[in-house]
Amino acid sequence: MNLRVEAIDSSRMTIRVVGKGDKERLVPLPMLLLDALRAHWKTHCDPTWLFPSPEREGPVRVACAQKAFRRAREQAGFDGRFTAHSLRHSYATRLLEQGVELRVVQILLGHAHIQSTQVYTHLTTSLREDVQHTVEEVFARLL
Repeated sequence: MNLRVEAIDSSRMTIRVVGKGDKERLVPLPMLLLDALRAHWKTHCDPTWLFPSPEREGPVRVACAQKAFRRAREQAGFDGRFTAHSLRHSYATRLLEQGVELRVVQILLGHAHIQSTQVYTHLTTSLREDVQHTVEEVFARLL
């Protein structure tokens, strides 16, 4: 919500994100997302904020973003257990399922400690299948 226009670097295809504790990181920017952000920006052309408040006195308010999320969630048929933070969990889990290394996911999420990122490993189907396959191979060699 507090994303500034200047945080988008289309030449490097990154977004500069400032998280908790003013931690800064560069996140990859897929072309489809860049196109969507450009189209959104053209609806208001605010020179500072990518998501300005309706009054153009700063970024969109948290309550306004929460209301929009709830509306989208209901239209998609999800219940209240699906939160905005669920999107972060889904992103991390999907990256791991696609074979992205845990260390890379740690960097993308901005975790200081790998243990914070390891929480997501128990959620991935492919990881559970890999573990099962490895255990099967180990036991087959023992017999």
